[in-house]
Amino acid sequence: MDLGLSGKKVLVTGSTKGIGFATAKLFAAEGADVFINGRTEESVNLAVDKILKETVNSSIKGIVADLSNAKGCQALLEELPKVDVLINNLGIFEPVPFAEIKDEDWFRFFEINVMSGIRLSRHYIEPMRQNNWGRIIFIASESAVQIPEEMVHYGMTKTAQVAVARGLAESTKGTGVTVNSILPGPTRSEGVEDFVQQIADQNGVTFDQMEKDFFASARPSSLLQRFATVDEVANMVVYTSSSLASATNGAALRVDGGVVKAIL
Repeated sequence: MDLGLSGKKVLVTGSTKGIGFATAKLFAAEGADVFINGRTEESVNLAVDKILKETVNSSIKGIVADLSNAKGCQALLEELPKVDVLINNLGIFEPVPFAEIKDEDWFRFFEINVMSGIRLSRHYIEPMRQNNWGRIIFIASESAVQIPEEMVHYGMTKTAQVAVARGLAESTKGTGVTVNSILPGPTRSEGVEDFVQQIADQNGVTFDQMEKDFFASARPSSLLQRFATVDEVANMVVYTSSSLASATNGAALRVDGGVVKAIL
């Protein structure tokens, strides 16, 4: 199936690992001109080299920029002033009891998870409208709908992303531009895998047992009853970015394995 992404200029933020990396790799396989982003030259170069080795005839470049602040976002925009597809994937998470989340952590999470996407979208949306084609996607989370008790500040930022995406979509009415959010469920990215393995080691159990216990106690509503793979999430992201998804706009699309117990 031709997704119509060949030659499209695609930026995936926070894409040296995890969902971002899997998404960038799939875009490259579809023939898009992909731009990898990360904070260090080493991590970006490693990601670029890996994708070049694993995909055929791919066009992929790296941009080193710390998007956790306005200065880093501006530096990226000066290097890459126009894109056809923007994937706002950059994000952090950290389990912390609510009473222990300091003011600076609330602001830090909002700055990284929300403002990075706002700053880039604010710049790229007008050229997309002028070109009458474009895609902006915010990688949110099922935590936007079911705020996790152990990460309230994280859940807050994910809800904010969904709100921003829907509001921004309103400005694309009657154009070929779409803005959507993707809501993954628990996903086996490197960060999550390392975190779960650390807890498993502390408890003297295997990763598989820890995964089973997690879904039995923390996410019992999951229909998948396992962590999704990063590729399973990337499939939805890339399809939604394609020409085939032209009628999907202003939507919050779940790839949550059925964790959210709702029909809509």
